[in-house]
Amino acid sequence: MTRRQRRRRQPRRAPFDAVCAGDRSGSPDGSWQGGWLRGVHHVPSPNQGERPASTPIVLAVLHSISLPPGRCGGPHIERFFCNRLSARAHPFFAGIAGLQVSAHFLLRRDGRLLQFVDVQRRAWHAGRSCWRGLDNRNDDSVGIELEGLEGRPFTAAQYRVAARLLHALARRWPLREVVGHEHIAPGRKGDPGPGWHWKRLAHRLQGSGIAVTPAHASAELLQALARSEAPSAQDPGRSA
Repeated sequence: MTRRQRRRRQPRRAPFDAVCAGDRSGSPDGSWQGGWLRGVHHVPSPNQGERPASTPIVLAVLHSISLPPGRCGGPHIERFFCNRLSARAHPFFAGIAGLQVSAHFLLRRDGRLLQFVDVQRRAWHAGRSCWRGLDNRNDDSVGIELEGLEGRPFTAAQYRVAARLLHALARRWPLREVVGHEHIAPGRKGDPGPGWHWKRLAHRLQGSGIAVTPAHASAELLQALARSEAPSAQDPGRSA
């Protein structure tokens, strides 16, 4: 087998995967330039602001999005997060084109990762929210959008890259838990929904120190954690 043939048989890796594999610096910041992740496409959004002073980044919130609903690919999500979505491009867009929202990251179906907001800044993804007795969880969270329709299955590439992203975040910031938008805003939001398998993500995050609370908590406990006064009893989310 020639060297050229061996090169052709090697699987292509996403840029973020290459950064993870290639960083031998030993530094927890090796994959970051400030709050921007190296090796991913940067699309700066104007929809962001300062985090409150001295607020640690401890929570990751997973969302799901497809624009128009049920269709993946195309430029519409990027345009939406950058206030450039045309209300005339699709009937559904007329109701959302004026919204000013963003997330820190978008994870495409094929595993490609885009970043819209510096992690050190506050993205506008959670809205009215509460978790573990704290309101306004935009203040101390990272928002990660999964491309897909709420309740539908997600791809193997999305689980793989989501885990790598969370590992990278936890090496740089004191991230200790990941939940869904549905958990911090129950009744108002339902994403990513039952199509996202939390136990599958938890398996990939073993040993990371990140609690995947929805993988093991009961529905009753999840509802209690979403109230302004969180339960005082010890719960699985603190020990995982």
